[in-house]
Amino acid sequence: MKKVYPGTLLKVTKMASAAKKIKLSSSSLVTKNNVNHAEFMNEMQKKREDTADSILKFDFNKKRVRIISQEQVVPDYCEGIVYWMSRDSRVQDNWAFLFAQKLALKNEVPLHVCFCLIAKYLDASVRQFHFLIKGLEKVAAECAKLNISFHLLEGSGADALPQWIIDHKIGAVVCDFNPLRTPMSWLDGAKKKFKKDVPLIQVDAHNVVPCWIASDKQEYSARTIRNKINSKLDEYLTEFPPVIKHPYTSKFKPEPIDWDEAIESREADKTVGPVEWAKPGYDEAMKILKIFIEKKLKIFASKRNDPTQDVLSNLSPWYHFGQISVQRVALCVQNYKKQYTESVNAYLEEAIVRRELADNFCFYCENYDSLKGASNWAQKTLEDHRKDKRTHIYTLEQLCKAETHDELWNSAQLQLVKEGKMHGFLRMYWCKKILEWTPSPEDALKYSIYMNDHYSIDGRDPNGYVGCMWSICGIHDQGWAERAVFGKVRYMNYEGCKRKFDVNAFVARYGGKKHKYVAKK
Repeated sequence: MKKVYPGTLLKVTKMASAAKKIKLSSSSLVTKNNVNHAEFMNEMQKKREDTADSILKFDFNKKRVRIISQEQVVPDYCEGIVYWMSRDSRVQDNWAFLFAQKLALKNEVPLHVCFCLIAKYLDASVRQFHFLIKGLEKVAAECAKLNISFHLLEGSGADALPQWIIDHKIGAVVCDFNPLRTPMSWLDGAKKKFKKDVPLIQVDAHNVVPCWIASDKQEYSARTIRNKINSKLDEYLTEFPPVIKHPYTSKFKPEPIDWDEAIESREADKTVGPVEWAKPGYDEAMKILKIFIEKKLKIFASKRNDPTQDVLSNLSPWYHFGQISVQRVALCVQNYKKQYTESVNAYLEEAIVRRELADNFCFYCENYDSLKGASNWAQKTLEDHRKDKRTHIYTLEQLCKAETHDELWNSAQLQLVKEGKMHGFLRMYWCKKILEWTPSPEDALKYSIYMNDHYSIDGRDPNGYVGCMWSICGIHDQGWAERAVFGKVRYMNYEGCKRKFDVNAFVARYGGKKHKYVAKK
């Protein structure tokens, strides 16, 4: 009998001159870019291999792990370990995958990856399902090269996994961490249905500092969590060992997967389709990261709030689906701290502190997408101004179609619909205007969450909920000068945007037009 409790299982031993510039043809440039990308990918793999030969030779930090089940011992009949993949859809740089391989290697059994695919998820469109499933196709191919079986199961983990685990004599399940209520309900349901002698173990592979380690309570703002996270980065912001070719082969083969059919059969709005600029998968994310580091990072600090400047990392779709690790990106970016100190600090603040603050809010606040989740001051001020006269009232349909009197807002909405993303600064303006132009704060929150979840590739994410809650309910903010409709919630307006950036240039790019407002009688 082998114990899986992290405190005991994880105690293992650590183990020329410049060339002349020549003019390149377009085909030469493509080849050069491919070579550079391959070198970048190889460099990351070498870092892993230099860190440890395998997870068995690595001192895994046991605080990344939570035992969810009562049972902590792998049963004698064990013929395999399962990594129940959900939030973190990648092979390398994945603490949950690594811990699952550690268990499988310790128990000398095959390693399986299961992804449980549901027919419908909140307000997701086919855009998000396409990005997810095409990314999983690449994960499955990478798993096959590593002698690890990948299984796509239909239904939630609570429905699809329990019998599968029995049928295949699985001895332990390792799962991802996700603070949102629907994935939490899957975990709770699975825990109740799993065999009592099968350990269920959760690893936070999404955050640099595990959510439950960063803080044991809901934090009020970035100010109150920043030092709690930054003070732990020396311990947690470490290099990864590699997931290696698994030495134990499964006795059964995975069911063949029709990836296109998996997309087609989802119950999702097919009119909101994939976008051109964002291709799913770890390799594509690494290309985007390389471009950010080489061309954008140096001006990130000064230009990141200007929607007319393309200086953002644009990695949020891959972050959301876990196709690239925030920790890997942070490790790459911090190498440039001496060169671009201000930009590196600004990026790490957003990628680590702000992102993990969002997870903290959703984990510790049951009402993370409701006015009930707002602070008392915000609830009171919104209630006090509930009946204030609105200058404009728009329906959800009008908002989705970008049919308002404000061409900047319409252009931001068109960017969201067409590209599956919106510039971070404009997300705030966009959302605050929805509060100003809808009948109630409840409507504003409902509409903004719907549009974010439906159109944005990175919708249905703690960052999205917190963004809407910050804009409408003052979460992680403070009270400001009181005014109509907003009360003491921070206000943003068109004139303020004009002072920040060239509004006309942004509008020209996305083609938002003013629509004549006709008040409903």
